[in-house]
Amino acid sequence: MTTKSERRIKIKYRVRNKVSGTAERPRMSVFRSNKQIYVQVIDDLNGTTLASASSLGMETMPKIQQAAKVGEMIAKKAQEAGITTVVFDRNGYLYHGRVKAVADAARNGGLKF
Repeated sequence: MTTKSERRIKIKYRVRNKVSGTAERPRMSVFRSNKQIYVQVIDDLNGTTLASASSLGMETMPKIQQAAKVGEMIAKKAQEAGITTVVFDRNGYLYHGRVKAVADAARNGGLKF
């Protein structure tokens, strides 16, 4: 029997075999911990992070609102870096709750998936 974290890692590797970021269309990766949420826009060919945002310092808001704010921040930072389209990497998490809130807010902020 596998644990929850082992299952997530299996899903993560399955997704990563199909999803890769380029300089023209980088990968937007979401990491969700119990208290925070982190998002990076990554160019996998060069191995560089082009933009990042996190919910550090937003502990007073509910987690869904934090995630939406992080989605808006990453969309703004990505557009400042000249990025308009990305590939979404949910990192093995279900597309639900905070992960979905980040994606929806980034779409509203102007990023195309």
